[in-house]
Amino acid sequence: MSLVDLYRYINWRMNPGDKRARERFEKIEEFFRSIAGELPSKARVLDICAGTGIAGVALAKVTSAKLLTLLDARKEDLDLAREWLKLAGVKPELKLVQGDAREVWKLVEEHDVAVLWGFTMPHFDPFDAVRLFAGVALALSDDGVFLVEDTDRVYWVMYRAGYRKFLVEGRREGYTIASMHEGYDFVRGTFRRGYYILPGFKKITDVDFHYWDISTQLAIGRVFFREAKLVPGESRGVENVRGVLYFKKPRKDIARLVLEDFSRPL
Repeated sequence: MSLVDLYRYINWRMNPGDKRARERFEKIEEFFRSIAGELPSKARVLDICAGTGIAGVALAKVTSAKLLTLLDARKEDLDLAREWLKLAGVKPELKLVQGDAREVWKLVEEHDVAVLWGFTMPHFDPFDAVRLFAGVALALSDDGVFLVEDTDRVYWVMYRAGYRKFLVEGRREGYTIASMHEGYDFVRGTFRRGYYILPGFKKITDVDFHYWDISTQLAIGRVFFREAKLVPGESRGVENVRGVLYFKKPRKDIARLVLEDFSRPL
């Protein structure tokens, strides 16, 4: 089983038919407008791990995109993208790509701005993250921009909240989703958590997470991009614990060398 199985049970507020998802869309659009001066216009937009395309469509609207490409492993989510475009009132050329984000540079053509939205980075271990950042660098134009929404989990999970062996992840009508610690991989730096449906304790799947901090992501990004910074945000009164990582001007020569090396087994 996989993330695909898990996402059937957990609602990430990205379905265009959900009022809360539409409110989320408005907030995403508002953020992109706040940094519009640092984004290309008439852009070719790439949304990675796009889900239904909630962030990609918002970015396409703000940048008056001529092309929007959505990349995700889950086809059933991608199929909802046209509903977001209709709600947003924009009509870029739309390309839907079902595939692995770690292979992004092989799956899509050149774009001007790429976005990874929704606090997705824990699904990538450090080796995956290097492949991801290098692949995005190769998929962007020379002045291309890469935006990553994330939070500092070393601070928030490990320090403020404390890592929990058992955690209720969410409640839905008729059932509850809970996760349990089920192992740690010292090479990949990942915590394995098993996800279960309650009542009944039926297992859905196992998921591996790497708990990223902001600084490490900025450092990795700086290897593959000439510019890197944090557009800071606030969570529960704590400044800078979350935000959007902004990278610009990909270093494609380095990306090619790294991807060639990372194609070999560890």
